[in-house]
Amino acid sequence: MATDQKKTKNQKLQEKLFIKKESAWLDLKPEEQKKIFSFADGYKEFIKNSKTERLCISNIVSILEENGFKDIRKVKDLKPGDRFYKNFKGKTLLACRVGENIENIRLVGSHVDSPRLDLKPSPLYEDAEMALLQTHYYGGIKKYHWVNQPLELHGIAFTREGKEVPLHIGAEDDEPKFIIPDLLPHLAQEQMKKNGNKVVEGEELNIVFGHIPINDKDIKEKIKLNVLKYLNEKYGLVEEDFNIAELEFVPAVKPMDIGIDGGMVGAYGQDDRVCVYTSLKALIDVQSHTDTIISYFSDKEETGSMGDTGAESFALITFTSEYIRKTGIDFTWEQLLEHTMSISADVTGALDPTYKSVNDPGNVSYVGRGISIEKYGGRGGKYSTNDARAEYMQYMRRIADENKIPWQTGEQGKIDTGGGGTIAMFLSRYGMDCVDVGPCMLAMHSTCEVTSKADIYSAYRFYMAFFQDGEDV
Repeated sequence: MATDQKKTKNQKLQEKLFIKKESAWLDLKPEEQKKIFSFADGYKEFIKNSKTERLCISNIVSILEENGFKDIRKVKDLKPGDRFYKNFKGKTLLACRVGENIENIRLVGSHVDSPRLDLKPSPLYEDAEMALLQTHYYGGIKKYHWVNQPLELHGIAFTREGKEVPLHIGAEDDEPKFIIPDLLPHLAQEQMKKNGNKVVEGEELNIVFGHIPINDKDIKEKIKLNVLKYLNEKYGLVEEDFNIAELEFVPAVKPMDIGIDGGMVGAYGQDDRVCVYTSLKALIDVQSHTDTIISYFSDKEETGSMGDTGAESFALITFTSEYIRKTGIDFTWEQLLEHTMSISADVTGALDPTYKSVNDPGNVSYVGRGISIEKYGGRGGKYSTNDARAEYMQYMRRIADENKIPWQTGEQGKIDTGGGGTIAMFLSRYGMDCVDVGPCMLAMHSTCEVTSKADIYSAYRFYMAFFQDGEDV
């Protein structure tokens, strides 16, 4: 690049008028890069222990209470400076710091669920000298990603007497793992002729759960009985307890650095726990804020946000109504939510250099260029999305620019090729301003997603700047 003295008139004009598209890593001071890497270490530890929505919420509660937040059930009234949270069934949570402007709310919403394998109601069977479990996948996955992938088990079951039994098997190095074996290539000629979504089908996602038979010639299903014997002796469970249990299988992969320079993070569940962690940390770390600030951690986004703990539920209305009662402000919940400013903190797809054809390269996010502020998501024709107004987009740009936070924008795929939903459309239905802001990622919805540490840190800084900004749109 020419120096300022040697630049032509048109070079200077180009510099003034063109969008600057460059890596967020450029011109970082050593101490700034050190902060990014240190922040990523904390993030990796968080997602290692947050592989299901229940574990994630439990982890969030522990972190909140360590930082002075109280369960709202233990709080009679609320005043500026108070920190509290409301937990919905261990799967959705809203955490809040009350501001001086008690009637003004800033909300950052993310989701704690990720694609996974759930069990069918009656999953256990025996075949070919193995005990296996039948699964029903949750969320949008490429089913072939899940074969030959070591898995771990998390969830809860209940005995007939009503005793809750937490199950966590496979997360530790010395614990057994589980697997769905794929067909060997020598015998896969017909399988390999199938379309990608049929190479491995949903009914073929059967997990190897046990192998050793009970030594009794009078028992027909010897391995199944031995498995149930183990579960009964260790946990007090019987086969019927599977019918009412909530058991989830997730990849037994620990978060790791990616690349020779360690500039990226590879891990399961980064969609959307990267935004969960960054918005949680921003809520805790922000030093000053005039408005009330909220981090909303919702469930069920990967299956459409339906259900009692999804963003389609009345959780936000219930929370807001309780906030109004305990602060004593003269607002209805409709008025308060309409007056709220919000961010849907979710990830977007990054340009993969191997598969460029599915994206418009001028309108896609790139790893390492900072957070992506996306005006809309959805699918062709802008279906199933929120479309933020220009005034709010300008507000987001000002926050990023004033705080020197690297940012970009784009779309998730070509118009009639890609797309995807977030909770933005469920937040915006209350009349509040909302826009999607989060890091981009490679291999989204796979068993090991990849993000840039620079983008992760940019998200944290942006959410914190949003929380502390005192101006209206």
